[in-house]
Amino acid sequence: MGALMLIGLYYRPFWSISMSAPQYPEGIGMYIHIDDVTGHNRHDLQSINTLNHYIGMAEIHKEDFYEFEIMPWIIGFLIVFGLIAAAVGNIKLVITWLVLMILLGIVGLVDFYMWGYDYGHNLSPDAPIKVPGMSYQPPMLGCKQLLNIKACSWPYTGSIFIGLSMVFAAGVVWIEKYKKQ
Repeated sequence: MGALMLIGLYYRPFWSISMSAPQYPEGIGMYIHIDDVTGHNRHDLQSINTLNHYIGMAEIHKEDFYEFEIMPWIIGFLIVFGLIAAAVGNIKLVITWLVLMILLGIVGLVDFYMWGYDYGHNLSPDAPIKVPGMSYQPPMLGCKQLLNIKACSWPYTGSIFIGLSMVFAAGVVWIEKYKKQ
């Protein structure tokens, strides 16, 4: 069941970054999927890229992220590996699957932090708006004020699938451990 929960990642974003400012009272934002980045609404990503231009940040395009090429394959591997572990009934394979999920989560969060750092610190010297000493790194988790923009970054629906899959796997390990006692 845990492995099958990961199928939801092919249909739902796992992260959301939203921004609100006086010029965007209704807010704008983007969703991060395993294979794409999209706006909360139709033109949000274009609006974010326009804002980024003014402060010297690079535009955000799906093609700029190799992660979108490999993540569907990694998730597919984890689904198949999890199903094999369940079919074989080997608790060591389930533990290995769970460890792989945890490691992937850690690597993913570090990669997300580095992405935000790069976008927020490597600013164009030709930017129309320059604030000495200011960086625009979006928060990895939570909310942060960036000039007049409040940026918030939170796990989204797909993260629920990830969390539940790990809970199911941990539950199997726990049940099997106490069944032997």
